[in-house]
Amino acid sequence: MFNVALYEPEIPPNTGNIIRLCANSGSRLHLIHPLGFTLEDRQLRRAGLDYHDLACLQEYADMATFLSQHAPRRLFACSTRGSRCYSEVDYRPDDTLLFGPETRGLPQTLLDQLPPEQLIRIPMQAGNRSINLSNAVAIILFEAWRQQGFDGAV
Repeated sequence: MFNVALYEPEIPPNTGNIIRLCANSGSRLHLIHPLGFTLEDRQLRRAGLDYHDLACLQEYADMATFLSQHAPRRLFACSTRGSRCYSEVDYRPDDTLLFGPETRGLPQTLLDQLPPEQLIRIPMQAGNRSINLSNAVAIILFEAWRQQGFDGAV
């Protein structure tokens, strides 16, 4: 279905929650190193409950490796610096939703390489910095899946 890519995630419980989210939505999770934890981290495993075996998870040494293996798939970079609201996108199966690390987001150099229509954001109240990573993934992933009629859901 969809691809969720986490660039250098830092907080184990967020990634654990996203593992669970991907397993429940039928999405593939891509982890781009370096990670701020190991996949054996107790907090990550606790947050992911027993969904680790149900999730399709791949790891990549760096962003270049990830991009080389996923071109020409459509990629949407999710950032507070994006200009397009996530709900304005017509998502298609196999799209990739890319999220940055919790404390700093995606690097500007990466965002500069993408066309503006591929830089998406979640609206927030003025003056607020960001939404929790696992919540942001849930918001955007479920909009994409909704547009597909929740294909595969019971």
